Amino acid sequence: MRKVKWGILGIADIAQRCMIPAMKMADNVQLYGIASRNPKKAEQFRISEGFEKAYGSYSDLLNDKEIEAVYIPLPNFLHKEWVLKAAAKGKHILCEKPLAGSEKDVVEMIRVCEDAGVCLMEGFAYLHSPLIDSVKKKIKSGAIGKPTFIEATFLTPGYPDDNITVRRETLGGSVYDLGCYNVSLVMELLEEDPDLVKAFTHFSHLNTDDFASAYLEFPSGCRSSMISGMCSAQRADRFFVYGTEGAIEVLMPYNIDGSLQYTIRKDGLTECVVLEIPDNYKLEIEQMGRCILNGEKPQVSNDFSIRNARTMDRILTSMGYI
Repeated sequence: MRKVKWGILGIADIAQRCMIPAMKMADNVQLYGIASRNPKKAEQFRISEGFEKAYGSYSDLLNDKEIEAVYIPLPNFLHKEWVLKAAAKGKHILCEKPLAGSEKDVVEMIRVCEDAGVCLMEGFAYLHSPLIDSVKKKIKSGAIGKPTFIEATFLTPGYPDDNITVRRETLGGSVYDLGCYNVSLVMELLEEDPDLVKAFTHFSHLNTDDFASAYLEFPSGCRSSMISGMCSAQRADRFFVYGTEGAIEVLMPYNIDGSLQYTIRKDGLTECVVLEIPDNYKLEIEQMGRCILNGEKPQVSNDFSIRNARTMDRILTSMGYI
């Protein structure tokens, strides 16, 4: 099987914990290049993780003609810059969520990638999970009747003041970092954009949202509440879908794998749906590889990324962030 030669721009935590291990498991990935602004660190990772080449700058990696695709795990505020630079070098791109800080920027990034003839996909690994597909199929089959309300929550403990995820200048805050999961989940399940968006937030001393709550109404009549925050002593991510005839309860973290189950409650009865879920990041990187090699359509489409960014804009505007 032919493998895609991948390069990674930066040695971010998510690259170390999630993506590099997933790339090693994937059947169509070749670990080719790793770049860091610290050449010594890049070389250390080349040796320890089995990359073929190390680069002392992101530009040096992009200039290597052997590299076919790049993974961008950089801070949110750097996504647009390096997506545009990667596209200019003809690289296919998997970029971590959120793709950018606004719908306008997302539209520009997609246009540039289309003009360059390269594939761009936003890195919502959990959307590749059979768990999400199973829940979506249950909803469409009428297992709980017509959806009337979706509740989605994602909370984590806080971060130090110097962490990029809590600083406004790096597009930090709970909605950008966590709420994008809730928004993308609801829009994936309902396959429609909201008619009404209202949001409330608490701003920290850094003037970023350490808590946010959003209320959405959709054309189908379904409503949704979304809570995101960096204010809990414990991590908590879960979602519930309430229908006219029952409810689906998913009490598990985004991007979890292994032997999992979610619950359907209907007519006083409880059904447990048991699934064996592979590593979501492995599924994501393999699917991106098939897009490059076989012409598959990205699971997270460009249209979905635009719609997701538009709803994010509306939430951020309503809560006074932008």
